[in-house]
Amino acid sequence: MQKLIIAAVLGASLVATAVPASAGTAHRVDAAAGWLAGQMADGERLETEFGGVKYPDQGLTIDAIFAFAAARTAGDHSDRAITWLAKPEISSAYLGSDGESYAGAHAKLAVAARVKGKNPRSFAGIDLISGLKALQAPSGRFSDRSQFGDFSNAFTQSYALIALGKDTLGAAYLAGSQCPDGGFPVTFETSPCVSDVDATAIVVQALRTQGKPTGQAVTWLKSKQQADGGFPSAQGGSNANSTGLVAQVLTGKPAVRARAYLQSLQVRTGPDAGAIAFDASGFDKATAPRATAQAVLGLTGVSFG
Repeated sequence: MQKLIIAAVLGASLVATAVPASAGTAHRVDAAAGWLAGQMADGERLETEFGGVKYPDQGLTIDAIFAFAAARTAGDHSDRAITWLAKPEISSAYLGSDGESYAGAHAKLAVAARVKGKNPRSFAGIDLISGLKALQAPSGRFSDRSQFGDFSNAFTQSYALIALGKDTLGAAYLAGSQCPDGGFPVTFETSPCVSDVDATAIVVQALRTQGKPTGQAVTWLKSKQQADGGFPSAQGGSNANSTGLVAQVLTGKPAVRARAYLQSLQVRTGPDAGAIAFDASGFDKATAPRATAQAVLGLTGVSFG
């Protein structure tokens, strides 16, 4: 059950923002992508450890594919990663089988397929787009079909819109989830509506692909920037994951400050040089792969489009 939940929860062309990366930042990006590539088991996948056991992590591997595409490097590792994801036994474990079907996984894998120039309607012998649409309710919401519960959320809905390119019903549902303060919640249809930094950052990117206004949400995000330039998750202070996501949608001085914060977390010397720590507490091998993958997107000024 644990692996099923992991697969359900971990849930493109890439467009540069208005703040171009400097030459110094480009060097930092190359170092981060290089370290991330070096963490891939058999050069094809990233793994997550639980209870001393390592499990293949399809969602995290897709995050690496996005990072390599944004950095325009490590193409060989990216190629091997998409080939690994295309194996039926790997994709079915992620997407769901035997009556299980996860919306976020369908959406995220479809975006990854497009990033790599693959056809999401024929990937691993599966039509990811049809499978995703089959999980859309009349309300426009994309939801999991699972005996373990519905883990769909703002990330699911956002990746679905990015994957589909245009979905009026789904876009209306996502836009309608906005909280009174301008941000967006992770979990839908709860009261009170609680805005979340990470969710708002991915929702802004998705709504932009649908031609929806995002000014209020961006204003809310800017109000959450910390004194160190970073952005906080719901659980604590500034961190690379949240800051990387938000930096994808920012321009001007807030984007520059966010990048500076991400650079401050980068390991400069030693065997893990290039890695980006989760936060200022220091490098942790367990959290660094995800932090590095998401930070690369913020450092490059590249967003999902």
